[in-house]
Amino acid sequence: MLRTLSIENYALIRQLKIKPVSSLNIITGETGAGKSIMLGALGLLLGKRAESKVVFDESKKCIIEGIFDVKAYQLKPLFEEYDLDYEEECIIRREISAAGKSRAFINDTPTTLDALKAIGLRLMDIHSQHETLALGNNSYQLQIIDIVAGNFELLSKYQEVFKDFKEKQRIHRDLIEEGSQITKEADYHQFLFDELDTAQLQADEQEELEEELSKLEHAEEIKAKLNEALMISDQAEFNASGMIQELKSTISAISSFGKSYDALRERLESLLIELKDIIAELEDEDSKVEVDPQRTEECQDRLSLIYKLQQKHQVGSIAELLEIYEELGNKVLRVSNLDEAIEEAAKAETEAFERANKLAKELSKVRTKVFDQFTKSIKSHLAELGMPNASLEVKRIDSELTLTGNDTIEILFSANKGIAPSPLKQAASGGEFSRLMFAVKYILADKTALPTIVFDEIDTGISGEIAIKMAQMMRKMSESHQVITITHLPQIAARGSAHYFVYKDESTSTTSSQIRLLNQEDRLREIAEMIGGKNPSATAYNSAKELIEMTGS
Repeated sequence: MLRTLSIENYALIRQLKIKPVSSLNIITGETGAGKSIMLGALGLLLGKRAESKVVFDESKKCIIEGIFDVKAYQLKPLFEEYDLDYEEECIIRREISAAGKSRAFINDTPTTLDALKAIGLRLMDIHSQHETLALGNNSYQLQIIDIVAGNFELLSKYQEVFKDFKEKQRIHRDLIEEGSQITKEADYHQFLFDELDTAQLQADEQEELEEELSKLEHAEEIKAKLNEALMISDQAEFNASGMIQELKSTISAISSFGKSYDALRERLESLLIELKDIIAELEDEDSKVEVDPQRTEECQDRLSLIYKLQQKHQVGSIAELLEIYEELGNKVLRVSNLDEAIEEAAKAETEAFERANKLAKELSKVRTKVFDQFTKSIKSHLAELGMPNASLEVKRIDSELTLTGNDTIEILFSANKGIAPSPLKQAASGGEFSRLMFAVKYILADKTALPTIVFDEIDTGISGEIAIKMAQMMRKMSESHQVITITHLPQIAARGSAHYFVYKDESTSTTSSQIRLLNQEDRLREIAEMIGGKNPSATAYNSAKELIEMTGS
């Protein structure tokens, strides 16, 4: 439950702090004093998006902090899911700058709005006028039935199976779409594949062919130069080999006279050996060089084919052509296997649908079983709230599978005798809607483990004995839940275990909202003013005292 709420520099609030009790907390005050502003601040703690205009003093940041006692609600796995430290006293904080930048913290660890929402949903249920309007929405009505039916585990299981079905359906549709596209391009892909397959390309052949062709096209020049090299090195009258041999003999004659001369002799010996190897290689290369017009043409044709294929596929190497060849091969193979793949995907989709449909039917059965229980309970509470002739029906319409099953739920309502129930969005007045919404909340409170329930003027359109009955029901709810109620009715205010008063402070140059916990004397005066106006009469005081004594609070 909420132990402490601190609001600083938010909207009309300069600084505010309350420590609600564990039972029924009442908040009253003049219109526009800032009661609903507090709910806006609470909403930020539960993950709602912030706007820069909420900052009271733009020279400072806005800070909203709530301290929650969570030890009884088994939330540790949820904290672990979001990689947050779990503490039995959980501190949630939002900070908002004047520029609109927002930061969120749980137990002093920075976190996301998604994490705030997930954890906030388990901590607090804030009723608002917007939520009352949502009661007319079919999806909201379905949520109510699921809570009454206790469908959390079954619905969660169904949703996993449904998501699997949607994924299988997507795969099947993608394959059909891909098949349609591939079929259109199949002939062209086959032609390209056959062309590359016929070419029988080899990874290194382009470089080898280009080198071979270069030799073939310059064979006469190469052979002439090789012959010239052989003449110079070994065949001419004054050749290099003979001259080095003569030089070696000359140095050998003096090699015994010093180490340096002998070293020169050894070097000349090595030079002769190396020259003989070079001459042998020159002779070998000379023997290989031939003028071969046929082979030249073959190389030219092969390279021409390679260049043509590279240009066609807009690449610059055989390696890239081989990659394209492999891709085309896969596409060609995929066409031949596509019918089988589509058939398998269709089968998988059908099986996944059947699993989801089976669970959806189980959900429908469980939901349908609670319709009578739900309507009887609501009618009973509405009778207590002054609507004895109200009638309620829950209508189920079969629909296609969605994330919530195959049910469309429509709650039909009539407040008056002899009037057939009609859809909620067109059946109830403001006061009737408030009482119906309260009856729903009263029932749901027994079905959920929410620590804190907040009501924002859910008593709109009611008064007198009905207000007293609603106050009694709120007091009953507060036995198992912390209840915070913003009200304008003295009958409800008198039932509170703690009574907070919100007012405008105009003692400085800028108006701000303040809140204070009323003592017994102040509380009596506030309830008297709610009955009789700013200057309540003795009768109003007596009525206020009677209301408080009636509740025993």
